[in-house]
Amino acid sequence: MNVGESFNMAITAIMSNKLRSSLTLLGIIIGVMTIIAMQSLITGLRNSVHEELSQLGSNVFQVQKYPAIGEGNREKYRNRKDLTVEHADAVRRLATAAELVGAEVWHFGREIRYQDKKTNPNMVIAGATPEFLVNNGFTLADGRFVTEQDVNFNRRVCILGLEPVNVLFPYDDPIGKDVKIEGERFRVVGVLEEMGSFLGGSRDNRIVIPISRFELLYGSERSINITVKAKSPELFETCRDQTIGILRAVRKVPPGEENDFEIWTSDQLMEFFDNMTRVVKIVAVAIASIALVVAGVGIMNIMLVSVTERTREIGIRKSIGAKRRDILWQFLIEAIVLSEIGGIIGIFIGLGIGKLVEVLTPVPADVPAWTVVLGLVFCSTVGLIFGVGPATKAARMDPIEALRYE
Repeated sequence: MNVGESFNMAITAIMSNKLRSSLTLLGIIIGVMTIIAMQSLITGLRNSVHEELSQLGSNVFQVQKYPAIGEGNREKYRNRKDLTVEHADAVRRLATAAELVGAEVWHFGREIRYQDKKTNPNMVIAGATPEFLVNNGFTLADGRFVTEQDVNFNRRVCILGLEPVNVLFPYDDPIGKDVKIEGERFRVVGVLEEMGSFLGGSRDNRIVIPISRFELLYGSERSINITVKAKSPELFETCRDQTIGILRAVRKVPPGEENDFEIWTSDQLMEFFDNMTRVVKIVAVAIASIALVVAGVGIMNIMLVSVTERTREIGIRKSIGAKRRDILWQFLIEAIVLSEIGGIIGIFIGLGIGKLVEVLTPVPADVPAWTVVLGLVFCSTVGLIFGVGPATKAARMDPIEALRYE
């Protein structure tokens, strides 16, 4: 008997017991569905994060008072001295390996007005120096950005993201118009290119003003962020070391004590996210494996029942010349086919869940090919391992005893 005949017999046996086969497939379907759905969502999320962080470039890093990733005792970080514009100026002046050193500070949940129109109170105000644009991966669509003169003279100028432009100036050119921020008039001098959303949060609701005007508007009693771009990727480590040394000196950190500021890069955040998703992937595979093992026990049980029900058939086949290996392969292929049917159904359901979540939520879905292959390999392995026992039992039957079976 060839493999094709065994496959046809397996399909016939499965279709003749549809209800029993369907119930047996549930475990396989759940296991494979879990692998595909979880991996597609995790991969999509990871790719989205990597795309977002890669915009900062490989030779840009940021200095903050607090860690970029929450950790440890927050009181420890809260007691640190604030980073100031003067600190950024010192790095800009003394770090020879730095190409651009910027200072920025943020205020969230604000409202912008123009005549009788107003935005939702979800605008993000950024106080910045001219380096903000390059160091944060933004691009101008029209007009100009903040200049040194704007910062030096505390000018009331602003650069709008696409979201406030669409709300306040749906049919007009915003350049040269005056908008109100916290009741103060600001002249629009530039518009940022569309950035889209990231994990459900808009990146186009930004309004950038000179950092000096920001401090007059909201006060200077807060820590700023310092962004530093090295002259080249090769000088990145040198630039970071210079920045650390300069800040330790101007902030008077005693020798031997740890830094009272944090430096982070996009690569560090990517690595953290990769480690986090790796743990989630392992947990998902572990849960799916448990479901597949349970399903394997179900397959073994149904195959043992099938062997018992078809004892006379086995006896007849052996009496007309079927060998042990023919019977073994017949039932082994039946177990594998049963598993693969469940696996294919699980793959399609998992893909559907991933796409559904992508449509209903901001979480993207991206199905890596290896997850589909992994799901099918798992199914084949389960069918093979748990089908060996029943297939061996069928192959070892004595044909005479089998023919006598009632």
